Amino acid sequence: MFDKLKLTEKRYDEVSEKLTDPDVINDNNLYRDLMKEFKTLDPIIQKYREYLKAKQNFDESKELLDAGGLDKDFKEMVQEEYDTSKEDIAKFTEELKILLLPKDPNDERNVIIEIRGGVGGEEAALFAHSLYRMYSMYAEMKGYKIEVMSLNETELGGVKEISFSVSGEGAYSRFKYESGTHRVQRVPETESQGRVHTSAATVAVLPEADEVEVEINPADLSIDTFRSSGAGGQHINKTESAIRITHAPTGIVVECQEERSQLKNKDKAMKMLRTKLYEMQLKEKTDKEVAERRSQIGSGDRSERIRTYNYPEGRITDHRIGLTLYRLEYILNGNLDEVIDALATADQAAKLSAQQEG
Repeated sequence: MFDKLKLTEKRYDEVSEKLTDPDVINDNNLYRDLMKEFKTLDPIIQKYREYLKAKQNFDESKELLDAGGLDKDFKEMVQEEYDTSKEDIAKFTEELKILLLPKDPNDERNVIIEIRGGVGGEEAALFAHSLYRMYSMYAEMKGYKIEVMSLNETELGGVKEISFSVSGEGAYSRFKYESGTHRVQRVPETESQGRVHTSAATVAVLPEADEVEVEINPADLSIDTFRSSGAGGQHINKTESAIRITHAPTGIVVECQEERSQLKNKDKAMKMLRTKLYEMQLKEKTDKEVAERRSQIGSGDRSERIRTYNYPEGRITDHRIGLTLYRLEYILNGNLDEVIDALATADQAAKLSAQQEG
């Protein structure tokens, strides 16, 4: 590990030097790529340098203690330095192991999130709306930008289906654990008997693809226009600005009707299509890496039941890591960090264990 860290530090110094070179600064693409690499390497090297400082303190204090002949007060001070630096070495070593784990290459990407009401009819649609509200509030807290791309509402204010993008540094790293089936247990507003019903909504979190990463042949696309409509089917726009794109080779269909401009809707729909095709590429790749996929908490399998929201008990349970919190309303108001941090930590531990076994 420490041989690898020495090489990593050498590369870090090279990148740091290049970032001050005027020729590199004037080359936007090269500068962007090097800055991205610098941001990845920086936390590793800062931690490595903390480790080296602790190691130096440990070696110096050990040498003094081994030599002997110290007066009582000075010996106590050196012993304290020895004990502290020994603890720091152990702590920094473990932190470095985690920092050196292979990074998910998609972590820094923007995401497109799709939420669909599942089993439970209108109650599922209302729950899907609650999930969208939760993610919107969380994104706002993190300083991310949200943009609705496609929305199909019900007359009671529920959401049959919604697609929206979340833009911001590290968006995928925070939202990727949300893919799966979310189950709700509560008394529906439409239920007169006061019985608790169980319904569900599915969430898919897709890393947004760049244009250069997914090649789309225009000849493979069928593009239709139609009028935007609101809840219950009433028309809210007299012009045919809504766009539906069908990708013939895969059968993928995307729609966008949130903008009044046909061109803007087409741009958004193409972004959704690229992202879905990119997800297919990723799935093909991860299916070939079954063992690695099993070690990851965020597998992205939207058929997997990942979490239950129990309103009568004010409880939220994440089934993947056995986490139960009795702060349902607080979490539904966008305070998701505690849940996501626990999932990220469990994911790291699983990867670390798999790496050590390997």
